[in-house]
Amino acid sequence: MFVTPEPTSALFAGPFALATLTAPGGPAFPALVTPDARVLDLRAALGDARLTVLGILETWDALLPRLEELAGAGGPEREPLAGFRVHAPVEARQIFQSGANYRRHVIDLHVAHRAPGDDRPEEERRAEAAEIMDRRAVEDLPYVFIGLPSAVTGPYDDVVLPAWARKPDWELELAAVIGRPAHRVSAEEALGHVAGYTIANDLTDRSTVFRRDMPQIGTDWLRSKNAPGFTPLGPWIVPAASIADPGDLRVTLKLNGETMQDESTKDMIFDVARVVSYVSQTARLLPGDLVLTGSPAGNGMHWGRLLRDGDVMEGSVTGLGVQRTRCVAEES
Repeated sequence: MFVTPEPTSALFAGPFALATLTAPGGPAFPALVTPDARVLDLRAALGDARLTVLGILETWDALLPRLEELAGAGGPEREPLAGFRVHAPVEARQIFQSGANYRRHVIDLHVAHRAPGDDRPEEERRAEAAEIMDRRAVEDLPYVFIGLPSAVTGPYDDVVLPAWARKPDWELELAAVIGRPAHRVSAEEALGHVAGYTIANDLTDRSTVFRRDMPQIGTDWLRSKNAPGFTPLGPWIVPAASIADPGDLRVTLKLNGETMQDESTKDMIFDVARVVSYVSQTARLLPGDLVLTGSPAGNGMHWGRLLRDGDVMEGSVTGLGVQRTRCVAEES
């Protein structure tokens, strides 16, 4: 497990973020964190000893003005963050994960998986794929599946690579955190139901994505994506008001210091509002739910380099901070 890193600059955009922390030997508690790495225990500040971040999100509209007051210069005294362990910021009840949602990533996949006998130049096949992506953005729907809360781990925790996972891969993503219930909302309404944003790394074992015993049945997301710890989350939930445009953020993942993913959310085929709206047409989104918005180009399969024991992943999204997780092989 990594300790909370010492900040070298502001931890995130805006005046405050939400976190779930523990002191050594103590219970988890909801915290207001300021960009200068100071912490306020919200149980005491809001007068509720059993308060959680999920509870705050359930009353987001009512509590937001009070949180803004507490983050101000005249707010209560705050403690240094360095004395606390940072956990995943919220215990979500539902997790919705988007796939194939970055244009360049999907074009790369289309070109890489050339049909037998297709000897056209790469430029021609790439142009064809780009035309398909443009048409899909106008005519089609996002591709979304369901993840398990039990796969979530903290932003600095070790990630255990199961012995059966032969091709574990990274997928850094922008995650929207729901703050108001949403059911059958339009894309124009959708962002009004988002309390804030955080970082998710949606790990995938590529060797178990497709069922070899039943190829007709398609993908097996339970097996490939939901091992314990396969969704490092956080470190913070940054309020939506602090992120000027979720469609213009940089998503960057470094593996052992080398940049593997580095793309703007401008490259999304379906933006955050369209993904949230799409999910809400079927499911009832609840406060604290996570909507992951897909991962850009630069996964391990692209580089021919998958995760192994001792690897360190560092993921960042503009304004949302940095998570650092170390991979540890499962003990036999």
